[in-house]
Amino acid sequence: MSSSRPANVAQGPYGQTRSGQVTRFTLANAHGLQAEIITYGGAMTRLLVPDRAGRFEDIVLGYRSLAEYCAGSAYFGALIGRVGNRISAGRFTLDGTPYQLATNDAPGGRPCHLHGGPRGFDKVLWQAEPLMDGAGLRLRYRSPDGEEGYPGNLEVEVTYRLNDSNELIIEYAASCDRATPVNLTQHNYYNLRGESAGDILGHLLTLNAGRFTPVDAGLIPTGAFREVAGTPFDFTRPTRIGERIGAADEQLGFGGGYDHNWVIDRAGPGLAHAASVEEPESGRRMEVWTDAPGIQFYAGNAIPSGSIGKTGRPYGSRQGFCLETQNHPDAPNHPEFPPAILRPGAEYRTTTVYRFSTA
Repeated sequence: MSSSRPANVAQGPYGQTRSGQVTRFTLANAHGLQAEIITYGGAMTRLLVPDRAGRFEDIVLGYRSLAEYCAGSAYFGALIGRVGNRISAGRFTLDGTPYQLATNDAPGGRPCHLHGGPRGFDKVLWQAEPLMDGAGLRLRYRSPDGEEGYPGNLEVEVTYRLNDSNELIIEYAASCDRATPVNLTQHNYYNLRGESAGDILGHLLTLNAGRFTPVDAGLIPTGAFREVAGTPFDFTRPTRIGERIGAADEQLGFGGGYDHNWVIDRAGPGLAHAASVEEPESGRRMEVWTDAPGIQFYAGNAIPSGSIGKTGRPYGSRQGFCLETQNHPDAPNHPEFPPAILRPGAEYRTTTVYRFSTA
């Protein structure tokens, strides 16, 4: 490794696509935690975290090869945008002009625009630059005017940091030359027992959220805010993910389980505690802190059954969960949600911290 590179960032080749060479970067902190990120999709392909006995396991789901990342549809570990989550039918109106975005297949045969479209940020090559002030990596991508139907050129910057407090920090920034929707996030699937260790139904989840945004049969928010009290969506105290996932509830039926956005309780701007997850067997614990207004909890209900994990074992339903910090889904079509439009001269910025420990 070149002497100009920081000692806690290593890099090497990961393969080739039609667009160019893909590079893998490994971030390491003083305690042995490691995060591997590739420039294809900005995807995190590996995250090594110790259990209470000090044994390290990879706790994020992923594919075995670049070819599988290119062909895959599960968004394992990827950056997704311009707008993460869903836009109803791929349509919105901005400053009086209607737009039609590229659409993906969706539940119930209702097409929508999902995670930036069929060729979202998970399917592009990012430019990468290791940081010199610690274990960090800065990724950049220029999304051209008209990509997947979006207006304007968007300059995107995402920074991954792994510090010695065992925090994985993801910082998002963007600017544009024309008004456009923006809602950036990252799509790690976590299993705190280990990425091929079975289902996540025994994980204890806490969501610092007294409300969620209910959806229709196509998983598009209705625009309402619903109290979680007295429903299977109440995770205000530590609760097993599988405890009520099969309850007779219309919202759970729409998602085949949990695939919903919760409204984070906060006292003001800045980082707020959004979620905590604990896995009793390993003792691994993860906290999520963010300045975003919402968090999507997805229980991995529809992980493609043909997906083969990094150890060669097949993945199945509910073997990983996602906690995606975000604006509320379909925000461009809901004025009652926080604003989702970035305009020239303004800068989009948001930060999320995933903090790891043991219990």
